[in-house]
Amino acid sequence: MGERQRISYVPLDRMTPDMVSVIERCAREGVPRPESSAVRAHSEGAFWAFEDAWQKLFRSGVVAHDIKELCRVYVSRSVKCEYCGNQRSLEAQATGVGEGKLDELLNFETSPQYSDRERAALAYAEAITWRLSPDDDFWDRLHRYFSEEELVELAGFICLTMGQQSWIRLLNIDHFEVLGDTATAMAPGLDDAQALARARESETYWAKS
Repeated sequence: MGERQRISYVPLDRMTPDMVSVIERCAREGVPRPESSAVRAHSEGAFWAFEDAWQKLFRSGVVAHDIKELCRVYVSRSVKCEYCGNQRSLEAQATGVGEGKLDELLNFETSPQYSDRERAALAYAEAITWRLSPDDDFWDRLHRYFSEEELVELAGFICLTMGQQSWIRLLNIDHFEVLGDTATAMAPGLDDAQALARARESETYWAKS
């Protein structure tokens, strides 16, 4: 990404076997891909706190995974975390969350790409990310589409991914640097380091907008 990396990757031979298993799963399944987890491995407490929270809030729970993926990428586009914004959930892709839908995220209120429930979730992500002060109509809208359990879980996920992405964008880490022989969960067309570099040179690259 053209700047010096700020915190190093922990080599796999310095991790516990359980941590290596997580890194290998990240390379195999993505979101997160292995580089960010290899940085978190400097602190076993931070590594496992994130891993446990991510599995409970993103990979499982009561809120549909595709809703969470929309919110995750919305945060990426908002805080301009390229590392996170260039990843895609395979599970969400399988349920129809494609690039056309993701390209419209910052225009979610007016785009026909989204359902009313998806717009409500993204308005929630927007309010948390940008520290808005919404009125009663905002909350009435949320309660129309989500239970209180869902609202708490969704907020927990949005806060988790917003905090991590706000930090990760400072690190200057990049894809294909840890177990980098796989393009699993990368956005379409970003199949290797060279393709990623070419995408960044394009005037239509999302992080330039």
